[in-house]
Amino acid sequence: MSVHPISSSKAIGRARVHEGAHSGWRLFWISVLGTALLVMQSLSAAARPESLAPLAEKVSPAVVNITTSTVVEGRTGPQGIVPEGSPFEDFFREFQDRNGGGTRPRRSSALGSGFVISEDGYIVTNNHVIEGADEIEIEFFPGEGQPADLLPATVVGTDPNTDIALLKVDAPMPLSFVKFGDSDKARVGDWVVAMGNPLGQGFSLSAGIVSARNRALSGSYDDYIQTDAAINRGNSGGPLFNMDGEVVGVNTAILSPNGGSIGIGFSMASNVVTKVVSQLKEFGETRRGWLGVRIQDVTDDLAEAIGLASDEGVLITDVPEGPAKEAGLLARDVITSFDGFEVKDTRDLVRRVGDTEVGKTVRVVVFRDGKTETIRVTLGRREDAVGNGTEGGGAEAVPDEGEKELLGLTVGVVRDDMREDLNLDAGTTGLVILSVDETSGAWEKGLRAGDVITEAGQNKLSSIADLEAQIAAAEEGGRKSIFLMVRRAGEPRFVALNLED
Repeated sequence: MSVHPISSSKAIGRARVHEGAHSGWRLFWISVLGTALLVMQSLSAAARPESLAPLAEKVSPAVVNITTSTVVEGRTGPQGIVPEGSPFEDFFREFQDRNGGGTRPRRSSALGSGFVISEDGYIVTNNHVIEGADEIEIEFFPGEGQPADLLPATVVGTDPNTDIALLKVDAPMPLSFVKFGDSDKARVGDWVVAMGNPLGQGFSLSAGIVSARNRALSGSYDDYIQTDAAINRGNSGGPLFNMDGEVVGVNTAILSPNGGSIGIGFSMASNVVTKVVSQLKEFGETRRGWLGVRIQDVTDDLAEAIGLASDEGVLITDVPEGPAKEAGLLARDVITSFDGFEVKDTRDLVRRVGDTEVGKTVRVVVFRDGKTETIRVTLGRREDAVGNGTEGGGAEAVPDEGEKELLGLTVGVVRDDMREDLNLDAGTTGLVILSVDETSGAWEKGLRAGDVITEAGQNKLSSIADLEAQIAAAEEGGRKSIFLMVRRAGEPRFVALNLED
């Protein structure tokens, strides 16, 4: 390959023009990149402020430390010091007997956090912070215009289901307070700030992000925001703020192997808390809606067995005495809509019902026998229904037919002498599972010895022949599975069992 130099004056002129054009484009793109870099730096600064001090100064006057004290039984004397058989053992026993048998009440203290939500002294904290306390004292953030002394607090109301408590203090001046924000607008990745009294160290602030949303821990009404902002013992009941200084959560729990923060903390979402606080303030207690059904999630195989197009909705397993039964809802109905909202799963329905006003008449859309129906139900009050829901019977027990293996199960007819152990009503009939093949689909579906099959194919069972007939009918109808109602310790659930196993 040879190189041909351009030596004429005309060629040199064209080269200079070409070089100038390239230089202009380079300057243009440098300018564009510089502008983009400035914009990105500006956005980054807006996303994460250089200092959280302005926010802390704004909200800290409304954050409080809570000290509780409780009188508990205690022991006096040198317990565990005097060895058994020692000549001093009788002496110390006589001393303890003269002093009330060796037991004296003692006072136990605990620490927590909270925040003021109104200038007239309403304070939100966790129920577990003040539960069982004889005395509750509130310490305010030090500063001008704040109460300098500890103030006694009274309990307005508590809700163990969400672990929320509402307190009230009488202050000598209007108090600084904070407002609740919309927790539904909190996004994963948003910055948040936790404030409280960790490990009794006094007012402290920690920052982090929203790590996850809609976490459930153990309750029916759980809706937790997960955060990596440091939360420790003593932070319980304290606020979780967004960058606008609004409370989006109440710090409640941590996940930790050692009791200290490892970056997994949970705050009850403000949209749950505000409803609870409103009811506690008005009534001194919660008043949640009650539908009156036992339910379970719809799985893919249950949807196929029922004839549903998708696995959304919840399946009613039992309808005890209550609003649902009075309105005409039935076991095996699938609730697809409640009060105008599509129902996704059992957790979704429980929360929607609980958030609905007691006494309200709502439209409940159900899938029944291959078609949808709309039923109006007037809700009762959940708190009044605790312990309600006894099941009725009416059929006679049938003679023992022995045992038989079907679909990976060994079953026998329920006998009268089994009912108490199986937690069954006197009139309940069905087949008790005596054993389950651990290689079968029945085992994978969670069926175990001691479970009782009361229905198959939406028909009650009173004999092994009844189950065989329903299996045959399902096979003749081209179904891949059979729909069973199973009771364990008296509690019902539905299972779609594969016929090919």
